[in-house]
Amino acid sequence: MRTLVIAGAALLLAGQAQAKTLGVAPGGDVQEKLQTALLDARPGDTVAIAAGRYELTDGLSLDVAGVTVKGAGPAATILSFKGQKSSGEGLLITSSRVTLRDFAVEDTKGDGIKSKGADQISFINLRVEWTGGPKETNGAYGVYPVASTNVLIDKVTVKGASDAGIYVGQSKNIVLKRSRAEFNVAGIEIENSMNADVFDNVSTHNAGGILVFDLPGLPQMGGHSTRVFRNRVVDNDTPNFAPKGNIVAGVPTGTGVMVMANRDVHVFENEISGNQSSAVMLVAYRFGFTDKTYNPLPRDIVVRDNRIGRNGWDPVFEGGKVMARAMGGAVPPILWDGVTTFPGLSDVVRVRLSDGPVGNLRLAKPGAFDQANPQVTPTYGDAVLAEPRPVVLPKAQAALAP
Repeated sequence: MRTLVIAGAALLLAGQAQAKTLGVAPGGDVQEKLQTALLDARPGDTVAIAAGRYELTDGLSLDVAGVTVKGAGPAATILSFKGQKSSGEGLLITSSRVTLRDFAVEDTKGDGIKSKGADQISFINLRVEWTGGPKETNGAYGVYPVASTNVLIDKVTVKGASDAGIYVGQSKNIVLKRSRAEFNVAGIEIENSMNADVFDNVSTHNAGGILVFDLPGLPQMGGHSTRVFRNRVVDNDTPNFAPKGNIVAGVPTGTGVMVMANRDVHVFENEISGNQSSAVMLVAYRFGFTDKTYNPLPRDIVVRDNRIGRNGWDPVFEGGKVMARAMGGAVPPILWDGVTTFPGLSDVVRVRLSDGPVGNLRLAKPGAFDQANPQVTPTYGDAVLAEPRPVVLPKAQAALAP
């Protein structure tokens, strides 16, 4: 037994000794140097990118598990894709237990940093930016984990995405905290995902601040259990610049928080102010779909204990200006389309909206705004809806910090 213990300890020490740092510095063919380091890395290795500006002409990729890619800070290590020839992402991760930290990605043709099919993927102290400001031709997503599990996004800044700055799609077990999204179409978006905690972030000067959506026809359906809390969702005033046809092109400029067709979403203890269309909107998905498993209605939604300032004074959604005039110059801080039934579905729609007044449009079906029959009440709903459990990440991942 003693021999086995000694042998095991020796193997462990040998594995630790094998972990190495692959350094990359400015100068020479930085495209080749960076991609070679990412190809040569082995589990446990660190790819250390020294301070400097790296002018790149193509995207980078990593498919080795257990690798850390680390710069000298998002103001010091800058990967510029201004000369990128392809239309893909700047950095694509397709492996698990990867940590990306302390660098910046600028001006990608497509998405900034994307992970696909990864477990324990961590984005820490990063900046993704389109330096020319909001433009329809900018990449769609800044930080973009999709079909991933155990996602950590901490102290990330994204500016200028033509869809969503920080976007988590079709993923599970997500912590998104202490980050900043500005001058994007959507600041932060959780889509078709399960078990997400979104807290201590700032979403400002976007078209829409924080979106929690569920869409039909995707590999992972039935998004649920999201907590949006302790965020500052303020002054979202950038005109919507999404390309036509994108789902977020329909997000009214000046939307604070929007929940669409998702379940078990709790919005609480946020600061929401300076959003011209609405503080909080709950809406059904109003476009056609063929997916028989899809529920287009938001349900089991709680909005409580938020600090709601001035919102809704100049709404740009259909019928909004007429509604504002009829309600004394502004729409209520919480707007719900009021759709509670849909053909073929028996789910009960329950909401508890405590931060009123609440404007219930009482629509008979999704998108029928021309038939709105608004009713304003101090609050709406008294259902007891249990808050989703806090998201717990694996210990090694949760211990990471900027």
